[in-house]
Amino acid sequence: MRLPVTNIQYMSTHDGPGLRTTVFLQGCPLHCIWCHNPETSNDAPPLFFTQSLCIGCGACAAVCPRGAQIVRETMRQYDAAACNGCGACVSACPTGALEATAKEMTIEEIIALVERDRPFYGKAGGVTLSGGEPLYHLDGAMALLKAFKAKGISTAVETCGVFPNSAAEALAELVDLFLWDYKDTDPARHKKNTGSDNRGILRNLFTLDQMGAKIRLRCILIEGVNFDETHLCGIADTYGRLRHGVGVDLLPYHTLGDAKLTRLGRPPAGNRDWIPTRQRLLWAQRFLLSRGVPANLSEFG
Repeated sequence: MRLPVTNIQYMSTHDGPGLRTTVFLQGCPLHCIWCHNPETSNDAPPLFFTQSLCIGCGACAAVCPRGAQIVRETMRQYDAAACNGCGACVSACPTGALEATAKEMTIEEIIALVERDRPFYGKAGGVTLSGGEPLYHLDGAMALLKAFKAKGISTAVETCGVFPNSAAEALAELVDLFLWDYKDTDPARHKKNTGSDNRGILRNLFTLDQMGAKIRLRCILIEGVNFDETHLCGIADTYGRLRHGVGVDLLPYHTLGDAKLTRLGRPPAGNRDWIPTRQRLLWAQRFLLSRGVPANLSEFG
């Protein structure tokens, strides 16, 4: 079994307790307008391109079997519709200007790389599956989680909550901590900004909680989109219903995804007006703390 891995981040301190290895998988059922990892979306081009590294040598065009790489007078053009992601151009590029957005890896290959960090995990650390949405590849993700558990490695999954409800029982047994991306309280606004409403997501959330799963809500705050008192009350109400909640992370929106969009050949989509101030974030934290919600501020979204 193989999984599309976009990145493996070693020595991570922001994706669960302790020191962790975060495995990012490509693929996601949502289309969030603020997406920070656009290379993980289902319709993302299979290649990153860094213009500053390109010398216009034409090596990529010479090996491309589909004519997707075009170099004229040292200027490279790319036909994403023609590309089949074979990776021939990546191997031929002498400067590293081309890079695959994902690499198909076996479970054994992923585990071998994760094991490098294991001596540093201590009692709290472990591995985190992220994305995209790691449970988009449900069978592969569960097989990977089983393999980690068999080796005694603590597991966490960062999820948007979109997966078959019938899988909840098995997931509760395989995952030590769910990092739940709680994107918005309002169903209509959630659907407008992500492509899906949140009713099934909330059903999965409370099903897992009833099964004893530990859950930490991760709430991105975006000025003019979801950053209002109604949503904060929704966070407090939702967390208050959890019997096994272990806290809430407040994450500020940022525009770092624009750099990735540029490398994907797409126009920047970031909106600096959406970035909340530190004062607003502190207000949100105090608001939740006053309602008995253990809210933590994070610099990462």
